[in-house]
Amino acid sequence: MTLTRPGRRIAALFGGLALAGTAALIPSTAAAAPPTTDTTPPANVSVLSGNRTQAAAGWLARQLVDGERFETTFDGVTYPDQGLTIDAIFAFAAAGVADGNGAKATTWLARPEILSGYIGDGTTNAYAGATAKTLLAAEVRGVDPTSFGGVDLPARLRSLQKPSGRFTDTSPWGDYSNAFSQSLALLALDRTPAGAPAAAVDFLADAHCADGGFPLDYGLSTCTSDADSTAMSVQALAATGRHQEAAAGLNWLASHQLSDGGFGTGGATTSNANSTGLAAQALLSSWRVIPGLAARHFLTERQVGCSASTATRGAIAYDAGGYNPATATRATAQAVLGLAGTGFADLSSAGAHRNAPTLHCPTTP
Repeated sequence: MTLTRPGRRIAALFGGLALAGTAALIPSTAAAAPPTTDTTPPANVSVLSGNRTQAAAGWLARQLVDGERFETTFDGVTYPDQGLTIDAIFAFAAAGVADGNGAKATTWLARPEILSGYIGDGTTNAYAGATAKTLLAAEVRGVDPTSFGGVDLPARLRSLQKPSGRFTDTSPWGDYSNAFSQSLALLALDRTPAGAPAAAVDFLADAHCADGGFPLDYGLSTCTSDADSTAMSVQALAATGRHQEAAAGLNWLASHQLSDGGFGTGGATTSNANSTGLAAQALLSSWRVIPGLAARHFLTERQVGCSASTATRGAIAYDAGGYNPATATRATAQAVLGLAGTGFADLSSAGAHRNAPTLHCPTTP
């Protein structure tokens, strides 16, 4: 389906909601300009780096291992982190920068051993959420998803749909599918020629709680709405034409915004950048401008400014506690989505700059 791109226009129009006095901002006319298709990094990246969305994405790009991937360490062993790497691919597309890193990350993700380690081998194990997220990443990057690392991702994902319409995992360790799996599956399949399956759309639409929000897990005795799950669900429902259920979810989301403009998970009374990034993305891409901008302002208040070290400038802290390297990477990846305001249905890397901008800080005479 053809969709407009309100998120980028909102982000450009209100790009001045930022930390006061810590960084110079580019003029609004420059902020609204579409990214160039020039593959040569601009000689003076400060023209771009005044945009906090792009600076955050630039910082994220510089955290990639070998410029292509993220890793995680557990019990002294380092593993590839495909999910966080895809989050970065989405962030680069939303910000319209770091296209070189986005391309490298996509190539890395398509390596058969990396891909199967994430989505499963398709026989003994296959994971709906990971498959859907990878499919969406391929679509955002404009590569053929029917032959991605030797896998037909749309076909693999459709094979994981149950008669109920729910997408589930095939695994000897159980089924870990949830609202993220279902939402990502609809968003990804909606971009394919066959579209999203009607039964799958109905399943998500019917999963709402009595208050209009959406739960993380399905089939529980008590339906408890969750900010992250609602932000994902409403985007998938809006993309697939279920506007009534999407509107109810957006109303729930706006009514559960905390006093600082942010959002928390699971009934939390404090905000975090991860949840706020997803909520701001959902609100702004649906033209819920007032709560969306309040959420965006929360994110800019968490951005590391010019008083910090050069290596950390542009990052987004997880919460009001300040920059923490253990949480900043994931927080920044999801915060960029809210700063840009572009919904998952509209994400595309087409026309993005190759460079990874830095936060532009005035020099002291």
